Amino acid sequence: MRVLLFGPLRDVAGWRERTMAPPPGSVVALKAALARDDRALGEALERPGVQIAVDRTIVRGDARLSAEAEVAFLPPMSGG
Repeated sequence: MRVLLFGPLRDVAGWRERTMAPPPGSVVALKAALARDDRALGEALERPGVQIAVDRTIVRGDARLSAEAEVAFLPPMSGG
């Protein structure tokens, strides 16, 4: 599984891309695994407005993840 972080999330973690093996089976499990490794990142991922894209589709709540999934965490967006 490929995990991508963008914007301030990348800055908090100190990395942009990581491969997770074995992959967690769901978005909730992935967030928990990332939070166990880096408390600050875990807190940042829980902030309002952070969006999650699985295979380039925004998901809400939990979603099942395959071993080949690409999961991107996107910071809150602003603009007009």
